[in-house]
Amino acid sequence: QVQLVESGVGLVQAGGSLRRSCATSGGTFINYNMGWFRQAPGTQREFVAAITHYVALYYAASVKGRFIISRDNGKNTVDLQMNSLKPEDTSVYSCAVHLPASGSYTYGPNYKYWGQGTLVTVSS
Repeated sequence: QVQLVESGVGLVQAGGSLRRSCATSGGTFINYNMGWFRQAPGTQREFVAAITHYVALYYAASVKGRFIISRDNGKNTVDLQMNSLKPEDTSVYSCAVHLPASGSYTYGPNYKYWGQGTLVTVSS
């Protein structure tokens, strides 16, 4: 069983930066594609970013140029650096594991394992 635990500070003013880290255990991290999703109250979960096991990067249009996803295969972690944050970025952010050959990286149901999610609040 693969477990994911997110960490990071959750409150920042608009224009500021935050970093989210996701630590995984179980399984073989180097083989996984990893993604970040977010869900604000009353909205559907949306794709934020993904990084494949061969380090191809994918971003939602709403965060491209502001957010950076990275991975450390030695530490079994995937990070999300969030810059130039806006109040509309306020959401619960979750990391997830996408197994190879599981379809689109931007589609949440294609992910197998999920972290518990942590709140990011951007004040105006």
